Amino acid sequence: MMARRGGKRIRMDDPPPEYEELHSDALNESTSDADSPTKRMTRLRARGGVRDKPPIIDDDEDEFFAPVARKRKTPAIRKPPGERKERVERPRKEPVDKGHHERIDHEREITMDENSLYYIVRHSKNPIASIVDQWIEQYKANRETALVALMQFFINASGCKGKISEDIQYPVDHTAIIRRMTEEFDEASDLGEYPLIMTGTQWRKFKNNFCDFVQTLVKQCQYSIIYDQFLMDNVISLLTGLSDSQVRAFRHTATLAAMKLMTALVDVALLVSNNFDNAAKQFEAERVKSRDRRASDRLDSLMTKRSELEENMDEIKSMLTYMFKSVFVHRYRDSLPDIRAICMAEIGIWMENYPQNFLDDSYLKYIGWTLHDKIGEVRLRCLQSLLPLYEKEELKGKLELFTSKFKDRIVAMTLDKEFEVSVHAVKLVISILKIHPEILADKDCEIVYELVYSSHRGVAQAAAEFLNVRLFHLTAEMDETKTKRGKIRVPNTPLVRDLVQFFIESELHEHGAYLVDSFIDSNDMVKDWECMTDLLLEEPGPNEEVLDNKQESTLIEIMVSSVKQSATGEVPVGRASNRKFTLSAKELKAIQDEKSKLTEHFIVTLPSLLEKYQADSEKLANLLAVPQYFDLNLYTTNRQEGNLQALLDRINQVMSMHTGREVLETCAKTLECLCAEGSATYTRCNIARSNIIESAVNKYKDAIEEWRNLIQGEETPNEDDIYNITITLKVLSILYSSHNLNPWELFKSLFQDVEEAQSKENVDRCLPNEALAYCIEACYFSISWGLYYVENDCESLSVVEVVSELRGNLDRFMAACFELTRDGPTVQIQEAVSSKQADCYIIIILIYLLCLQAYQSICDLLIIFSEKLGRSEIEHIRSLEYKSRMDEHLILDNFVQHYVFSLKQDVAQDETRIEELHKKRNFLACYCKLVVYNIIPTMRAASIFKYYVKCYNDYGDIIKATLGKAREINKVNFAMTLLLSLITVYKNLQEQSEDGIVSKSSQEFVDLKELAKRFALTFGFDALKNRESVAAIHRGGIYFAANKQPDDPVRAPTRLLFLEVLNEFNHKLLKQDKKVIMAFLDKIIPPGMPSSRAEEWQPLVMYRNSLLHGETDQVPVASRRAYTRKRRDHDEEDEEEEDDEEHNDPDYRG
Repeated sequence: MMARRGGKRIRMDDPPPEYEELHSDALNESTSDADSPTKRMTRLRARGGVRDKPPIIDDDEDEFFAPVARKRKTPAIRKPPGERKERVERPRKEPVDKGHHERIDHEREITMDENSLYYIVRHSKNPIASIVDQWIEQYKANRETALVALMQFFINASGCKGKISEDIQYPVDHTAIIRRMTEEFDEASDLGEYPLIMTGTQWRKFKNNFCDFVQTLVKQCQYSIIYDQFLMDNVISLLTGLSDSQVRAFRHTATLAAMKLMTALVDVALLVSNNFDNAAKQFEAERVKSRDRRASDRLDSLMTKRSELEENMDEIKSMLTYMFKSVFVHRYRDSLPDIRAICMAEIGIWMENYPQNFLDDSYLKYIGWTLHDKIGEVRLRCLQSLLPLYEKEELKGKLELFTSKFKDRIVAMTLDKEFEVSVHAVKLVISILKIHPEILADKDCEIVYELVYSSHRGVAQAAAEFLNVRLFHLTAEMDETKTKRGKIRVPNTPLVRDLVQFFIESELHEHGAYLVDSFIDSNDMVKDWECMTDLLLEEPGPNEEVLDNKQESTLIEIMVSSVKQSATGEVPVGRASNRKFTLSAKELKAIQDEKSKLTEHFIVTLPSLLEKYQADSEKLANLLAVPQYFDLNLYTTNRQEGNLQALLDRINQVMSMHTGREVLETCAKTLECLCAEGSATYTRCNIARSNIIESAVNKYKDAIEEWRNLIQGEETPNEDDIYNITITLKVLSILYSSHNLNPWELFKSLFQDVEEAQSKENVDRCLPNEALAYCIEACYFSISWGLYYVENDCESLSVVEVVSELRGNLDRFMAACFELTRDGPTVQIQEAVSSKQADCYIIIILIYLLCLQAYQSICDLLIIFSEKLGRSEIEHIRSLEYKSRMDEHLILDNFVQHYVFSLKQDVAQDETRIEELHKKRNFLACYCKLVVYNIIPTMRAASIFKYYVKCYNDYGDIIKATLGKAREINKVNFAMTLLLSLITVYKNLQEQSEDGIVSKSSQEFVDLKELAKRFALTFGFDALKNRESVAAIHRGGIYFAANKQPDDPVRAPTRLLFLEVLNEFNHKLLKQDKKVIMAFLDKIIPPGMPSSRAEEWQPLVMYRNSLLHGETDQVPVASRRAYTRKRRDHDEEDEEEEDDEEHNDPDYRG
């Protein structure tokens, strides 16, 4: 065990390189013999003889322990004398067909010697124990031959085909062997891959077998062979030398073997320690016996056994100490993350299995330092090593110093960019909370609290578990409480109150579903609906606080979120989860049980809740959603028809009293769920629905009749008349969204007002803009329900008449909407914005509301009545296909340009600005869907694509997705669309310039080149697949650049600078295509045209040189890349490039 020198307290929090002091004083009192691994490992060397200075693989060791950074510097590797430099550039892996696998595996085979240990471990189906037993028999027969076979196994396992001679001299010169193997390894040109990093089931199996072999070997030899000062001395010396190698394959393989060897020796040491303790107890028991009862021969045998075990224990500790200093101390900071991860994983095992030797500050500090590693996998291994230690109460004292030193770093890791690391960090903080609660400050806990709202479900649930341990658990101090009428409160009542207060103080009131999802699997309080409804319905007792309005709203939001997730099993939208999408039968059964449980409870309590909060629209909007998750059959099986009628009465009352859109939409949706066909409640609910719809229709008819009478009488409607017609149309359109109101034949009346607004005759006689928007919305739903009726319920006898009427309604409605969209008051909008009035947002909405609704209706109907109807087998349905015209496409394009990209809202408040941006994103998505579904030509998207860089923060994700889908439709057409976007921007720059000449140093031109670069990335890595489309961009770009000739023949074309933009696509050309493009360029702009090397001709010279030179040549298929282990670390150089074109365009950070 490594002792502290001179009683000095070890500074665990000192970052390297200060930890080099570890090699000073007693630990570095080594002789020259100890400096070479070729010497026999004597007990003296094993007790501390190590090299003064370890081989540094990484030039900048501090980098590994600095705070986690985004980009990591690639370490330089020194080239030793007589050894060729390890290859850095490795071929990129690419998929190969199955027919090549056998040939490739055969080529990868290190040795074909079927008697070699490597071949046996690699291919044999025998258990590892039997393979080890065969080797032990060979060792007993001839230990030199067996040792050579074992050393050869480690060499072959590193991927080296070199062979160790059986005529080696003893003691073995391991340095010479390693040098010769390195030379042969390099000559084999196989440094890129080796067994430990090769992919595939067979290689993963070999890696497991390799580790099992090393550990089983020690286990089978633990009683005699490991103490013969031959096997272990040579194996440890070989592995130590290999672990110092500059060759990554040797270093990686040897480190893994050495660490597994230490793990096996730790197990042996633990067994020997237990045997020694037992022997000591037996010896002491025998010694204290009286002389006449004592067996002298037994006492002598016990003393001999104890001495032998003590000597064996010293031998094993010597091996462990030597290997720790010679291998671990250097490799835990290796440049290869896999090696560092191995070290951290194994030291955790040693500490857990043999704490009396390894659970010490002198060892713990290595884990503490490596918590700062830049690679997520290494940080994860550190946490995984610490977790089992903190779970053992008996180890509490030994961890106190480590916890105090590294607590801040562990808490900070709960915010790690790697979600798995974050999850384990939270778990570790939970363990710290349990054994050292006084160490965690409030600010530390608050960091973890906020993680319950994390977008990653695992992190959020781990944070919820932390909250359960610290706050949300029942204690003996919690007194039983009663309501005013004497009802005993449910035990979870104080926890629910605390949860409500926690949510309010979090100030994230739109994330109730996230909070519930975090706790739903770990704390039953979020599904204690009896507790929640009692808090809402029962009056508080004498010792209870009354819930205020905010607390009631929060509790209802939590309760409804819990009901929704319990009944559906769905996690909130936007929360990432590793959970599989298909549920097992057991999970479905559990969900159904929860659904039945909540239905039985809320069938009785919901009407009372609706009655209590009938005047509060916010609470009603949540409560009215609860019946959407009911098991409706329980209304009849439990004889609860009375409560069903009470619920329907409440819905009817809400529809007649409230005007808020959210409440009305929830009512309409809930009524739709209650009227599900086939349910036991359908008849009763359908009658109630008909009554509600009938009432809404009658109110509309009365209101519109009164309005028209006023207009015909040339009277001016007052505010009550305007409010009445607006609200009735609002209710009607919302009901139309969930229920088919076509039987009431409302389309003609609704469209009459739309048509009058579109005609712009007698503008003063038209309905208010808001009411007209509801008319458009209702007409849209009427046409949509008409198509549904034709496709599903229409009788064959009347289908011709119904289709004819529907077609007429569609054509008239679309024509009116296009007119409204065309005449949108864009100028008025700009004036409202430029006026910088505080209420400009309201002005914008009121003025533009009609145009927005018309635009949305057009986009949705174009998709609904697209060419998919034209492919129907039914002739009448085919006749309903709507084919849009070019002038209609132009109207939609102009709308997007004016509303989405031209309008600004800088003066608006943050909430208003975000809401307005959300609207604009929706409108842009509507237009992009038309491109994606090929309803409008891809070329129309050129006006959208040109904003890819300029508006990336607001719309980049939408435009990027559209780029990918447009490429799938037609690659050449897509390429020409990109070119058109670039040309459009270039022309705009020319127009903005006074002399029509674009300055190459202007920021606008730099942005144009950046846009071209982003466009080039969308073509992916397969140049052969995009060959034709990339060539089309170059030909079209050359035409554009050379098309505008000046009057002076000596002068360069005015658009020649566009070739610099085109140059961004050169690296996507194949070598042979560059020659074709060069010939085309010479045809359009002859080589002799430039009369001088004037500045204006430089774009042509640069473009021509780029085509001539071979630096940017690209092979037809992307070359095979060097092996890069898949990690969740997001450093740029560690990210594996994907061949899938959808992922070839990385996010732009503008």
